[in-house]
Amino acid sequence: MALENEARGERAPTRRRRSPEEARAQALECARRLLIERGPKGVTLHAIAAEIGVTHGALIHHFGSAARLQSALMGDLVRDLAEALGTAVQRIRSDESASRGVVDIVFDAFDEGGAGQLAAWIALSNNYEHLEPVREAVGGLVAALNQKVRAAGDPPPRHIPSALLFITLCAFGDAMIGGPLRDMLGRDRESVRRVAERVFPKLLTDP
Repeated sequence: MALENEARGERAPTRRRRSPEEARAQALECARRLLIERGPKGVTLHAIAAEIGVTHGALIHHFGSAARLQSALMGDLVRDLAEALGTAVQRIRSDESASRGVVDIVFDAFDEGGAGQLAAWIALSNNYEHLEPVREAVGGLVAALNQKVRAAGDPPPRHIPSALLFITLCAFGDAMIGGPLRDMLGRDRESVRRVAERVFPKLLTDP
């Protein structure tokens, strides 16, 4: 084909080489999608290489090993979860009716953002150190909720950590097995979020 193009005075199209940063970003984006679609077992170098059209050796070159790629993916997902919690802090400080907004942010992070699969993966692999970056974000969310309740003149809140634990566990469970359970019980996709939205404020203000 190249010779035929040259004979007609045409140049063969050149393929732009991806920079190492672009290649890593593409591989991690693919790994995230595979994690959400197939679970932790689906995140393999062979699967990622086939999806993005590179060799197994190219991924080894960029990441060193499957374990390092998986660790990089965990880091990306944890940072996204921490950012989502940071968004929840801002929502609480600026929105008088923030309960549903906070619930949606946490649920979206665990569902569409892949944090549910990440949490299951970390638990199964016993790599809880990967969650350390989330600690500061959770602390900020507790402080923002504390400040909001006090500003409203309500009694000093005692159940803020329990409230966050409740919506986080609800979000995790809904992301992992919510679909089949909702089908069994005839509930719609928003049903768990509505329950969390109703219970969350009560946990913040009950003495």
